[in-house]
Amino acid sequence: MDDRIKKSLSAGGRENRANLDASRESPENQFVSAEERRKMWKDEWTQSALPNVPDVPGWHLCWLSTTNSYDSIDKRIRLGYMPVKSDELPGFENYRVKAGEQTGYIACNEMLLYKLPMDHYQEIMSHFHHEVPLEETEKIRRNAESQVGRDSTGKRLGQVEGEGLGEIDKPIPAPIFR
Repeated sequence: MDDRIKKSLSAGGRENRANLDASRESPENQFVSAEERRKMWKDEWTQSALPNVPDVPGWHLCWLSTTNSYDSIDKRIRLGYMPVKSDELPGFENYRVKAGEQTGYIACNEMLLYKLPMDHYQEIMSHFHHEVPLEETEKIRRNAESQVGRDSTGKRLGQVEGEGLGEIDKPIPAPIFR
């Protein structure tokens, strides 16, 4: 018999509805797992477009943007950052700027590699990421205490609810930043 005349059970090429229903998934099954989501976040925030630089004893290395007007290279130079020359890091000769104001420095796209003495880096990081948050913590504690109030004898009129304020004055040693 001719295949063109033969009656098809799939109604002109249509699939069986039961097969289609089985292939459809609920939206919940299409969500990524927590582990996959964390990997996506990690991939999003890592510097995959820039080459990894080796550790240089006594120095902190970082990539600085030539296009960031708020965190400019001039601002970083005033803090003590210095450009890294291509002859300082073996294997980075291909990243050497060949012409212009930054000739001889290491660059990738609009980013330049800079270095800062580790003791300056520790001082800067300790200030901005340890001392300043501690000062803010003290302001929060004082503000919370002032909200409670005291009577004429100095006795507190109430207390701040919650667990967090109890340990807010706990001394925290300054970490070592990497």
